[in-house]
Amino acid sequence: MQRTSFSQFKCPAARALDSVGDWWSILILRDAFQGLSRFDEFQKSLGIAPNILTRRLKHLTDEGLFERRLYQQRPARYEYLLTEKGRDFFPVLMTLFSWGSRHIPESDLAFLLGDAASGRERQTMLVDARTGEEVTPENTSLLAGPAADDEVRERIARMRAWYLGIDA
Repeated sequence: MQRTSFSQFKCPAARALDSVGDWWSILILRDAFQGLSRFDEFQKSLGIAPNILTRRLKHLTDEGLFERRLYQQRPARYEYLLTEKGRDFFPVLMTLFSWGSRHIPESDLAFLLGDAASGRERQTMLVDARTGEEVTPENTSLLAGPAADDEVRERIARMRAWYLGIDA
């Protein structure tokens, strides 16, 4: 089944989803942040079929989240190292992890987020880097970006009117 491409969408969230791919890709990235870098390591950790893993690693490499580097000549073996773009996915993964932790039974939590140095559990939240203010649905809206056309500007105006309680 052919997946719909979001590569031409104007929405950054849609484009990001296209770049990451699917749930397997997110789990591969999760494992990469825990130090895994080789095909056999990912396969063992995830229990993923080799053909699916091959496609996902190729996609993540093509999208610039991984760099593929030869680590053994005969037979040729490669490792997959996070790029800057791949490392920039970390906050997304931590937000997803935190959301999941809040919405599954505590008795099912096998992992918690912790401070690497102290071992204390971390409690995450999304904050504005400039102000330190927590980012919430109540205090956040979309703004028109440089590529916004009239349709996007109208959509943003409707959302803003809804937010302010104005009939549009």
